[in-house]
Amino acid sequence: MIRLLLSAFLGIFCLADVGAFAQGYPTKSVRLIVPFAPGGGTDTLARMIAVRLSDELGQSVVVDNRAAVDGIAGSDIVAKSAPDGYTLIIVSSSHAINVALGKKLPYDTLKDFAPITQTASQQLLLVVHPTVPVKSVTELVDYVKARPGKLNYGSSSNAVALPMELFKAMTGADIVHIPYKGSGPMLIDLLGGQVQMAIAGAVASLPHIRAGKLRGLGIGGAQRSAFLPDFPTIAESGVPGYHAVIWTGMFAPRNTPRPIIERLNRGVVRIVQAPDFRERMNKMGSDVVGSTPAQWGKFIEEEIGKWTKIAKLAGMTAE
Repeated sequence: MIRLLLSAFLGIFCLADVGAFAQGYPTKSVRLIVPFAPGGGTDTLARMIAVRLSDELGQSVVVDNRAAVDGIAGSDIVAKSAPDGYTLIIVSSSHAINVALGKKLPYDTLKDFAPITQTASQQLLLVVHPTVPVKSVTELVDYVKARPGKLNYGSSSNAVALPMELFKAMTGADIVHIPYKGSGPMLIDLLGGQVQMAIAGAVASLPHIRAGKLRGLGIGGAQRSAFLPDFPTIAESGVPGYHAVIWTGMFAPRNTPRPIIERLNRGVVRIVQAPDFRERMNKMGSDVVGSTPAQWGKFIEEEIGKWTKIAKLAGMTAE
């Protein structure tokens, strides 16, 4: 009985200490790791959030770029950091795709990070060269099925190759994959007709659609985008259940006190859902999200499961 009482009191004191610590958080600057080079989409978003989160927390939020190995190096730093809320990370879709491709990771993607919120999703567009005589997703599927193995699609990374492989799996279309090292070379060949189609980020492809050099057939999101309201989703255009976007979101190290996670969630959600922030993100080709920690954690699990199946089906593995 004495041992039980002592354990209960110790538990209460520990909870009180955590609560007091969290209530005073933060008392110093917060490091926000971006596991990619400066200037990219994830880095731009992180810097936009960092400025406003500094005001929310009353302490500086400093962006720290740790670009290397598909975001793995930066993620490893966070996974091994103290769970005190002073080291955070904004990740992209590669956080789940690294697992799906079977990469050897120095951390457990699901267990070593505490979800805070999904921040945004960039729409992916299914595009074709104008010489492909189709104007809808349904027409494309019929056209490709009548010519199995005769058409090619280009990809600049696994993050856009897997969504096309998902499209192939859901439609039964036989399209040959032509991988490229970067979006620039892929777009050059797509614009020149050397490859006939691709699923590409909206920011890179939309100017060519507007110029009439590419034809956009649909977006990968589950719902129509505020950024692209006139584009139907692939799901509503003949491929029910299709969903693929490039996403970003924030994590802390596992075991970060719940009150700190909740405070960060409230702050970041308020930031990304502010009308002016939303408008700026829309202009950049993204839709803001702002989910709960539980929703964000579940989303990551589902993404890993979905892309693992597609990677195995397509025979895609880590290089």
